[in-house]
This record gives sequence, structure tokens and C-alpha cells, in this order.
Amino acid sequence: MVTRSILLSPARLVFVLKHPPFQSGYCAIHNKTQYSTTPSPTEKTFHKILIANRGEIACRVIRTCKKMGIRTVAVHSDVDSNAVHVKMADEAVCVGLAPTTQSYLNMDAILHAVRQTKSQAVHPGYGFLSENKEFAKRLAKESVAFIGPDTHAIQAMGDKIESKLIAKAAKVNTIPGFDGVVKNPEEAVKIAQNIGYPVMIKASAGGGGKGMRIAWNDAETREGFRFSSQEAASSFGDDRLLIEKYIDNPRHIEIQVLADKHGNALWLNERECSIQRRNQKVVEEAPSAFLDAVTRRAMGEQAVQLAKAVQYSSAGTVEFLLDSAKNFYFLEMNTRLQVEHPITECITGLDLVEQMIRVAKGYQLQLKQEDIPINGWAFESRVYAEDPYKSFGLPSIGRLSQYQEPTSLKNVRVDSGIQEGSDISIYYDPMISKLITYGATRAEALAKMEDALDSYVIRGVTHNIPLLREIITHPRFISGDISTNFLPEIYPDGFKGHQLPVEQQQELVASAAALYITAKLCSQKVLGNSRLASIPIECSCWELRAQLEERWHEMKVNKFGEIYMYKVRILSKLAAELNSYMPEKIPEDTSSILRSPMPGTVVAVTVKPGDKVAQGQEICVIEAMKMQNSMTAVKQAKVKRVHCKPGETVGEGDLLVELE
Repeated sequence: MVTRSILLSPARLVFVLKHPPFQSGYCAIHNKTQYSTTPSPTEKTFHKILIANRGEIACRVIRTCKKMGIRTVAVHSDVDSNAVHVKMADEAVCVGLAPTTQSYLNMDAILHAVRQTKSQAVHPGYGFLSENKEFAKRLAKESVAFIGPDTHAIQAMGDKIESKLIAKAAKVNTIPGFDGVVKNPEEAVKIAQNIGYPVMIKASAGGGGKGMRIAWNDAETREGFRFSSQEAASSFGDDRLLIEKYIDNPRHIEIQVLADKHGNALWLNERECSIQRRNQKVVEEAPSAFLDAVTRRAMGEQAVQLAKAVQYSSAGTVEFLLDSAKNFYFLEMNTRLQVEHPITECITGLDLVEQMIRVAKGYQLQLKQEDIPINGWAFESRVYAEDPYKSFGLPSIGRLSQYQEPTSLKNVRVDSGIQEGSDISIYYDPMISKLITYGATRAEALAKMEDALDSYVIRGVTHNIPLLREIITHPRFISGDISTNFLPEIYPDGFKGHQLPVEQQQELVASAAALYITAKLCSQKVLGNSRLASIPIECSCWELRAQLEERWHEMKVNKFGEIYMYKVRILSKLAAELNSYMPEKIPEDTSSILRSPMPGTVVAVTVKPGDKVAQGQEICVIEAMKMQNSMTAVKQAKVKRVHCKPGETVGEGDLLVELE
């Protein structure tokens, strides 16, 4: 079932085909091997598990717990009291106020919830406390199982400096760089010069793209040191940095590992994660079209070597960077469940959450390496509440006034933690859902992803589906010619959306006008009481195929082909005549003012009234979703007024600074 629309002003014509309501149950892919391993009825497990997370990953864990007959406890902040994961769980405990430091990162409150609900185990999901060794240690003191690795593995792999040394000792390929902690900007410059530009400056305790900067010269190294250390301190409470060689035009490919407490470890094939913006993944696939069997095995075996070196147990991911010659280098190990784990589940048939729970309970793995298949192909698109036309995605907040997932399509899975009416908050990651498609071949899975993106309905917030669709239909992506530089190379001036030639724009306007007039005629019963009046409209240049029917005055669409979303303004004759008298809106002179491009928090203001600023000079820093963004002057000028101060919350479009 699909929902498509042509937007009209002042009237708006929307074609809607009904979609099943939100389903809180697990949406399984139609894969014959999907979840082929099921818990034995005689296998004892935990009675109750607390999920120390929110959103889609909390819902994901709850679904597997329900399948295994385990009771669940959700924790939530005050603003998340009506969240989907709270409704899905058997019990729920409020652990504090909206800011993460007062709720989802509040160890005391979460441990109190564990004791209050008598939970036997905690699944941390990803992010928040998932890789916090102190949290795992405190749970152990309470005799509560942490569904993840032990504190030694978390500490060893959570520190990028220590993990690199361990990887070297385990004979894992590593990237050339400086293994110590960088003390200050000047030391960073000396190290970068010794390594050779470009270099990557990254947070030692980082992850998820936070605290990472690429520097191509001394000035960028100094600036990168400052921003990376600030982001690292804000996100992880640890501002230590390291510097390593940046591999130009790299591919980001990771190996999923699974290990138990008895010395058994497996590699569950790879995931291609090269499509990124600001070092954060956008589209992933499994397996990778780039790898051959020999390289895949070599990467898998090295990943297992590293896991065994730290006595790893649970699910984890070893990330590698590859150059064009398929040389691969260790990047980092994530000691938790990855956001993109569903595509591995699709091609292997394993429920990774179930495996994590079994391992935490002390059971051995039921599988051997030769039992791990690559069955078909899977893609994951991360659907965010973001404006893709602003730096490939600045956060958008608001309420989902309309929300329908394409789960009625075969071989489509949607992992989400929201529903119609949910709020996308400034306090948390703006992810709406993870859209996963599966097929026997890469082409089949990709075609299914295109269909699923076209069938998604999201109203109330700006979202990144236009960008996702452009990515997966681009010839370079289809051919597999990708790298982590894909987005800046394809869209050097930023994402502008799908542009139509003038002639096709005219046909679109004509088509929209015809549809609008047809709707008006039907609503006025001009067509009388005939049981059926069909008006076909065809515009072959952009492959629109629409047919309207009027049956008992009910409008519906019978068939659509390829379609994009465009805003089209349709005016009646009278409205057009009156419109000519409307005063023309004069565009704002943005060279003399600085407005916030997104909702966020002011971290720093580096100027005051009377200061002279140069073009490109930093004026203030806005943090949104734990990412810091430098706001700079667009011209040389004098500061007239400053309308913000550190700690203030600002909305999109709020005035920050005026220039003379």
C-alpha cells in the first residue's frame, strides 16, 4: 500500500491508501533462515530484564524478550512517559528529567530501578551506558547480569589508544598514527606534520562520529583539536584525543563478531557502512559488494583474533577502513549491539539480541563458523528527522502528525520507537526508524528499498527520505562504486533534491492543476450521481500514472508509477487576480545577521558587541543532538548586537548575532 501526494496551495490534494496501524510486535523479514535458532523450552533464562535505553533499540530488545518469554522493564525520562517502548514493556520506571545526564545516563537512578523491579539483567542497547565500564562494574556488584562483555573488554576496546596497541599485539592490521594522548593544539600540529596530512583527529573514548575531525593543514588541526575535545567531553565525559593517518577515499566495512564465555568466537560476515555524513552512517548493506571471499575471511579471522585477545563475550563489531587495493586497517571495536545489526540478522538468520541474552546467561554458542551463511542481501536506511538540504541533515524537531510505515510490503522490516503523535525531541537522537529490506540479490533488495522509501508517510517534521532515495538510486551506488566521500563528491554544494527541467516542471504544474480541478468538480457533485466517472491523466516524461475515480464521492488512486515529491502552487482565477496586489516579500539580508540553522543549545559565544570579525571567523557554537556546529561570519564586519549566551536553548531561525 502506498501513500503519495502532490502538494497544492491554497488547496492541497493528497492521495491516501490506508495502511495498517502501528504494530508494536517484531516485524520479521521473509527470509527462510530468519531466526532459525530458537530457545529451547528446557533452557533456563532470565526472568526479568531491564532495558537501559529508549526508542527503537529499546523496542527491538523488548520484542526478542517477549519471544523468549522474559518480562521486561522500561526506563524513561519525564518527556518519554508515553513513548512506545514504555507502552511495550511489562513495567516502566521514570528515571529523571529530559536531559540525558539526568535520566538515561543517570546510573544511580537506573540502578535504583533495577533494585525496585528486581530485574536479573540489564540490556544497555547502544549509546548511553552501553560501553560504560563503571555501569557494568556497578551491576556486577549488585549481582545483576550486564548483557554485554565484561568490564575488561569494555575498557580495553573503549579506549582507542589502548585498543590499537592490543590490536597490534593480536596481529591485526592497524592505521599508522600516534598512539599516545595528544596534550594540546601545538602538539597536535607537530604530530600531524610527522604523520603527514591528511590526518584524522578523534576522541579516544568516542563513537558514532562524535569527536572526530579531518585536518588537511596546521590551521585545521588546531581547530579540529578544539572541537573534537569539546565534543568528546560533552558526549563521553573524556576529552582525550589521538591522531592517525587519514586514508583518502576509504571504504568503511565492519565485521560482526559473536563470542561466549567459554572461549568460542565467530565472525558473522561484514556490513558495508561507507555512506556517511559527518562521520555518521546513513545507508548500510550486508554483505559488501566490494569484498571477495579471501578478504572477507582475512578480516573475519582478524576480528576474532582481537575478540579473543580481550576475552570478549557477547555481540560486538570490529570496524575496518579499506583502501582501493582492499588493504584493510583496524579502526575500532564497538563493544555493544550496532545500530545496523538487522542487516546481519537478515543474511544469517540469527537473532543477535537472543544470542546476547544466551551468552549473558552463560550458555555456549550453538553454532560453528561453517554454520554461518550469507543468504541473500540486505540494506538499511536510517530515517531521521533531519533537513537533508542543510549540511546533509540538520535536526528537525516536532510532532509526527501523520506516520505510516511500509511494513505491508514483503521483505520489509521497520525498527522504530515512535508512532503517529510521537514527539521528536531536542534532547535525543533524531532517528525516526531504521528501514530494512531483504532480497535474494543486491538488485532485488535495492529495488525493495526504493519501493519502501516511496511508500513511507511522515508528516509533522522534516525528514531525510528524499536524500536516502537519491542515494540508493544513484548510478554510483547501484554499481557499488562508493566510499566514505560519496556524499561530498556527489553533492559538492550540498544536497539540492531532484530537479526537473523546465518543460517537465510545466507538465507537472499542468497535471497538478488537472487533478485539482477534478477534485473540485467531484466535491461539487458536478459529475452527478453516476456510479463511476474515470479521468485518466498521463505525463510520460516523469512517469506519472494516475487515475481518479469518483464513487459515492470517495477519491482514491488506482495506480502510480515512479514519482517524486514537489510543491506546486495552484490558484483559482480570482485568487490569481488578487495575488497580483499582494506586496512582494523582500528577502532578509542574511549577510548582516546570524540565525540558528537548527534547534539546539548555545555552547559558546566568542564575540561581543563592538568586536571586529573577519569572514569565516567563528561567532558562536551551537550543539544539537550532541554534535557541535561552528557558526561563522559571512563577511568582514563589526558586531552590533549579541542575542544569545552560553547555556541558552535556541530554535531554528532564532536570531543569534547582528553585524553592522
